[in-house]
Amino acid sequence: MQSAPTQAAQAPQFAIPQDAEPDIAALRLARSRNVGPRSFARLIRRFGTAAEALGALPELAARGGERDYEPYPEAAAAREIEAGARAGARLVTLGESAYPPLLAAIGDPPPVVWVLGRLDVLHRSAVAVVGARNASAPGLRTARRIARDLGEAGLVIVSGLARGIDTAAHRASLDTGTVAVMAGGVDIVYPEENRELAAEILDRGALISECPMGTEPTSRHFPRRNRLISGLATGVVLVEAAERSGSLITARYALEQGREAMACPGAPDDPRAGGCNQLIRDGAALIRHAGDVSEALSLSRIPGLAEPGSEFAFAPEDFEDFDDMEALADFDEEGGEDGEALSDQILRLLGPHPVEIDEVARQCGVAPSALSLPLLELELAGNVEVRPGGTVVLAAD
Repeated sequence: MQSAPTQAAQAPQFAIPQDAEPDIAALRLARSRNVGPRSFARLIRRFGTAAEALGALPELAARGGERDYEPYPEAAAAREIEAGARAGARLVTLGESAYPPLLAAIGDPPPVVWVLGRLDVLHRSAVAVVGARNASAPGLRTARRIARDLGEAGLVIVSGLARGIDTAAHRASLDTGTVAVMAGGVDIVYPEENRELAAEILDRGALISECPMGTEPTSRHFPRRNRLISGLATGVVLVEAAERSGSLITARYALEQGREAMACPGAPDDPRAGGCNQLIRDGAALIRHAGDVSEALSLSRIPGLAEPGSEFAFAPEDFEDFDDMEALADFDEEGGEDGEALSDQILRLLGPHPVEIDEVARQCGVAPSALSLPLLELELAGNVEVRPGGTVVLAAD
């Protein structure tokens, strides 16, 4: 594995820009223990900035039961910011206008992403084309044709920079715009044979990753990468995918995210087509060419693709009026008739199975909005997990 080639990487020395403090604060907040995508979003909404949220983390965690909470170290975040600047990468934070709007609309968008290349390509309508690494010649030809024709129709092609179908899709859309989602750091090219391709993508496209700079990809990174591939696109086209393949995982993520899952059919006796054929049998659109993709997506009737996702886009009116710890103390512990603290009530009501937050609020005798702060405190302390779909569960030991 080798570092992605950039002009900035050739500079002998580098100093962190003076205006990097907001990025350092955002990175610290995103990397802090028990801060996930949803808690990150709630913290930004509540405090307005990552710096203000960082200052509140220890007290919030203490109120949830964790007395020794420490945010992610400033020095470690500064080193990552410097590494990104050396590589010529840009840190993009959830809630910024530069954040990919389709990605912001999924259930758990990454709080921060690193981007090498052109940011504007991440705001165009996109389709993911993924498939087998050991692709057949017909499969590679199909991937190239679909990616080329969709690109000429104005769509960006998203894929994972893997061998086989991914590589064919990227190469066919170099001139029209393509995005490669990296399994490791955005500055680490894998496989190494695609180092030159990664450099070519930067001219009219982008490399993107949620992993820290310099992260070497491992097996656990690939499912998370697949989640971003589908999240950046309006739909996913599978071209040759086995029944237990990573590409099929990407299609399942697409369905969970409300995106279209599409597949090219293959010979019944070809194991590389097993996943595609199964997906079609389960109701996915059958794809022969780019026209089928356009029909499946009804692209002419999809409005607002460049608009931020409603749940994770921040506007001034979204911020809650909690600007100091005294206000937090005043909010505190509205409980039941017996005076039991609200956080204690929540813990008593929860178990190993997810419960809807609305139901917890009903049992506590409060409005769902009243649970926002105590749930955040309990989550930071590692006592509960707030999950997509508006449910909450006791954290596993």
